Amino acid sequence: MREGMKFKCASRRRGVYLAVAGVLAAALGLAGPAGAQRERPALNITGYVIDAELDPATHHLAATAAVTFIPPANQDVVTFGFHPALKIEKITDESGKVLDGERTADGSVRVTPSASFSAGQPITWTFTYDGVITGNEDGPVEGLKLAAIQEPISYLLYPARWFPTTGYMTDRFTAEMHIRVPQGMRVFASGSTGAAHPVTLASGKPGDEYDFKWDKPGFPGTVIAGRYMGPVSVGTGNVKVYVTVSHQQSANQLAETAQREFDFFTEDFGELEASRLNVVEMPDDVLLAAVAPELASIPGNRVGDKSAVRWLANTIAHQWWGLEVSPRTLNDAWITNGMARYGELMYVEDESGRNALKAALEDVSAGALAYDTIPLSSAGRLDPFSPQFQSMTLEKGAMIFHMLRGEVGDTMFLNILKGTLSQYTDKPIRAEDLERVAEAQSQQELTPFFAQWIDGTGAPQFTDKYAVYRLGNNKGFRTIGEIDQDLDLFRMPVDLRIETDGKTVDKSVEVVGTDTQYVVDTFGRPRHISIDPGDWVLKTSPDLQVRIAILKGQQLVAQGDLVGALADYQKALTFNPQSSLASYRIGEVLFTQRNYQASVNAFRDALRGDDEPPWTEVWSHIAIGKIFDITGQRDRAVNEYRLAVQTNDNTQGAVNEARQYLTKPYTRPDTD
Repeated sequence: MREGMKFKCASRRRGVYLAVAGVLAAALGLAGPAGAQRERPALNITGYVIDAELDPATHHLAATAAVTFIPPANQDVVTFGFHPALKIEKITDESGKVLDGERTADGSVRVTPSASFSAGQPITWTFTYDGVITGNEDGPVEGLKLAAIQEPISYLLYPARWFPTTGYMTDRFTAEMHIRVPQGMRVFASGSTGAAHPVTLASGKPGDEYDFKWDKPGFPGTVIAGRYMGPVSVGTGNVKVYVTVSHQQSANQLAETAQREFDFFTEDFGELEASRLNVVEMPDDVLLAAVAPELASIPGNRVGDKSAVRWLANTIAHQWWGLEVSPRTLNDAWITNGMARYGELMYVEDESGRNALKAALEDVSAGALAYDTIPLSSAGRLDPFSPQFQSMTLEKGAMIFHMLRGEVGDTMFLNILKGTLSQYTDKPIRAEDLERVAEAQSQQELTPFFAQWIDGTGAPQFTDKYAVYRLGNNKGFRTIGEIDQDLDLFRMPVDLRIETDGKTVDKSVEVVGTDTQYVVDTFGRPRHISIDPGDWVLKTSPDLQVRIAILKGQQLVAQGDLVGALADYQKALTFNPQSSLASYRIGEVLFTQRNYQASVNAFRDALRGDDEPPWTEVWSHIAIGKIFDITGQRDRAVNEYRLAVQTNDNTQGAVNEARQYLTKPYTRPDTD
């Protein structure tokens, strides 16, 4: 009990969350913390005024947060989400009266008002709190480091609930923040109002205060402070990059990539309300990315990594999809999650061409169908950090936008995106709202399309049977065929490509139900007929089933369930016994379990397999070399490392690593 505030602490029940699946979600607004409400909350927080002081030397945070909200009707208790490591000193109402509060099992705070609420009237309560946050204590989501006060980089991410919250990524708010830090640290948040001014910290040491004001309803709840070099910028200079001294050599490359991506999305989506963006380095062990208005971050170990291009594109796309426009409920999260994901793929296509998009769509399709057991319109029932929620809202959401683009064409698709962002800037959006905009822009009836992919599950597996007849009088050939698939309610135009001895003929067929007949006349004799050659339809196939099984296995590995992962990898081999990737993943798990003989056998199977993806060859040789080193067979290990170098495949630095082990044997880490 502190200063008259009666705080009762309940035991905290904790679920197990998939850290890897939730990593990007936590930062980008793809999901909510444990205990997040699945529907729009009755409590509506409209704004904050936050004063906070960070002391990295002691990992200490001290803050006051004046929270203005419209209270829920007919309720005598108000619940706020709050970081469990922070201790509330007191809560006062507008008259200065201290209020009673209670910690709940999930770390939230239940507060009892001093008087009955007036319906619809905003009130302001002030929370005074402090605590030590190292990043290693219990946070809102197990397995995710969402906040830490430390050197050289401190971070307080919005999903960490470091201030009282509600309606994660659905309840929009304004924020005025005053952040004090030791001298030499820079602070980044949404709505910078100018340069820092000197202050004296609580410790008596000199410091700086940074002031921020974001006055548009949004999600300006992330603060990053660190000892950064920069800024580095290119082109128009509205994108600025800040990195630590250890990564300054890669800053120009990161700035060029970020500026290209920002310009690309600005052209395709339209101007943001604030046309500037700070890209800031984060610690390596935090998240793959984090965003807030005017702010994006990636881990330092990805600053110079080419593989980070897509992560950064996804992060920047969230400035539009997730921040400027947000889902009304988690049932609508597929709109913002999916379009940010598809924005990433659009950038891949623009930079590397249609084949690169096609390759990316294979992985996205696997994710879209991995857990496709309930409709997207019911996704809010799922735990938002579960692999199911992630796959459905990210991957299936992206595929819906891809298919919509195929239905309406590129020009109309971009008009739909810009129209949606224009009409719903600083507002939440529902699936019904997106459908209305799409129909208005395209002048097409799209209700069947959205009903099929949002309110339904499954995807067609197309088969084609046909007969070719010669027409008389040298008029060519007639192909009479039937497209079969197993979804009775399916209805969608599907492209056919008929390759003949002469000209290739493309034809669109309206596929309705389980069997649809078609007739195509060609001058040359048909040699091959492809269904959906442009990959505009989400569809299943034996090859995709392999990818799905491997994806599920990887997610189980991330959770520590190696037995379950092996079962899924073995399932992938039943679909394709020659899958190099499935055998490689099996080898990885067995290596982790120190079952070296079985692991070598699996890596050998990967080398004898279909060589898909090609990097499995170089990394299988390296893995086998490591096992030979561990078992004292240095000559055989050297041979494997040489074979790895000879592939000239430096995927993820493979050749560099092989050369390293040629000079110094691999040793097993001394860990449990």
